[in-house]
Amino acid sequence: MLTKKTVQFFLIVFLSLWMVSCDKDYNTIGADLVGDNHYTFGDPDKDVTVVAFNEDLGVVQTNNLVINPLGIYHNPTFGSQTAHFVTQVLLPEPVPSFTIITAQPEVEEVTLYIPYFSKSVLVEDGNTTYTLDSIYGTSKIKLSIFENGYLLRDFDPSSNFTNAQKYYSDQVTDFEINKKGAASDGASIPNGERLNNGEDVVDNDEFFFNAAQIRDTIVDADGKQTINRSAPGMYLKLNKDFFQKKIIGGNSIGKLENNNVFREYFRGLYFKVEQSAAEPNGSSLAMMNFKGGKITIKYKEDKAVQGQETPDRVEKTLILSLSGSTVSLVNQERKPDYASALASASSSLGDERLYVNGGSGSMTIIDLFGRDANGQSAELEEYRAKDWLINEANLTFYIDKDKMANTKEPNRIYLYDLNNNRPIFDYYTDQTTNSVKPKFGKRVYSGMIVKEDGKGTLYKIRLTNHITQLLKNADSTNVRLGLVVTESIANVDNYAVKNQTASGLKKVPTASVLNPLGTVLYGSKTSVSLDKRLKLEIYYTKPD
Repeated sequence: MLTKKTVQFFLIVFLSLWMVSCDKDYNTIGADLVGDNHYTFGDPDKDVTVVAFNEDLGVVQTNNLVINPLGIYHNPTFGSQTAHFVTQVLLPEPVPSFTIITAQPEVEEVTLYIPYFSKSVLVEDGNTTYTLDSIYGTSKIKLSIFENGYLLRDFDPSSNFTNAQKYYSDQVTDFEINKKGAASDGASIPNGERLNNGEDVVDNDEFFFNAAQIRDTIVDADGKQTINRSAPGMYLKLNKDFFQKKIIGGNSIGKLENNNVFREYFRGLYFKVEQSAAEPNGSSLAMMNFKGGKITIKYKEDKAVQGQETPDRVEKTLILSLSGSTVSLVNQERKPDYASALASASSSLGDERLYVNGGSGSMTIIDLFGRDANGQSAELEEYRAKDWLINEANLTFYIDKDKMANTKEPNRIYLYDLNNNRPIFDYYTDQTTNSVKPKFGKRVYSGMIVKEDGKGTLYKIRLTNHITQLLKNADSTNVRLGLVVTESIANVDNYAVKNQTASGLKKVPTASVLNPLGTVLYGSKTSVSLDKRLKLEIYYTKPD
């Protein structure tokens, strides 16, 4: 029988052996890391040649984005943009059917609801107070909603319908000249009255993004009131006569059989934005999830009742979704300094200021180790010969606080492999996540803004693994790097630019297209002071 002391003795021996084993494993790992040579830590290397310059993206692809801008935004650094929007409208499943002759359906009310991005902050007496997210400015704007008359195709006829159709940010005219509205009797006619033509100016001429909870009072046949509450959103009354003719009338001519037929018949809605006379210099823009929107058509129709000569008049509801194809349309006016910086960009010397702007904006291209036009670099070979072990490598971008003093700043920038239009290795190896706020994942790779006193000072991006692979593997390609603002770090897809850029780019990260903001960073040109100049810092261990 084992005594208590015997058990304790064996336990101590076991733990001792286990600790020795672990220590042996640790030392073995350390030996593998440094090899048979002696290594010492060197001072951070900041001598890598870095050339960063501006690249004008021009017009970008904007169809079927996950979120879309709507409104007018006056950016004191980059300029002004007016964002319009087009969306298809889809029938529910199963598709509705109206008995025109016997039931006599009649539209009573039509409302449009599109929720904003918001967060509840207080619940009191059944009412909720919200704060809005992704809203820039509080001014009134003029909002007009028309029937879209321009057909949105799924596939490009110029490719024999094998490639998806692309639509671009500059196609405002195509939709403007084809818009339709309502005649006095509700009929659809070119350039007719806008569909949000009610007397309440909040629905049209003085529209603003309201943070108030939406409260809709419903009164039943017995006079009982019920209040339906919804999160803040665009909530407008639309022309009921138009929908009487378009939807009820469309059923009678076979246009509601399925969504393929319906999309050709009713090509969707065109949201047109202009300055409001109430605030002619106003600025107010929202990033919106239009696919969460709906059109609610309330109508009445007859319902025969057995044994009753006169039918009952019953209330019904039809809901149309905004979940079809979409296009974001943007008119842009650039500030002279911004336009000049893009026009004078130098791929050989680098630029003093880097204008990284979302939407139909601009990005930064970065060459490391004196990379030439063919991707060759004698400097890179010199670094490879040093036989360093890379502990950490970072690119630090300092923000020009003077140029960004009165400007809303993007929360994040994104560095990627420009040659292959994909993330760098450090992005893939970073498994950090944030389940509550996915935008804040990839915290090691980062690119998130660093602030002091509420204003941005810098962005830092880690590219340790990228540099390690580049120095360790002689066959690794010294690719060009691209830098853009990002709306979502998890989105690494790419969209097309309409015209190939000066450096030959044909694509841009979709996350940049989604972001209406921009930042101005100090560049790599030698005229920039050393404490602000863009540099690559490499922390390393070197052989003795």
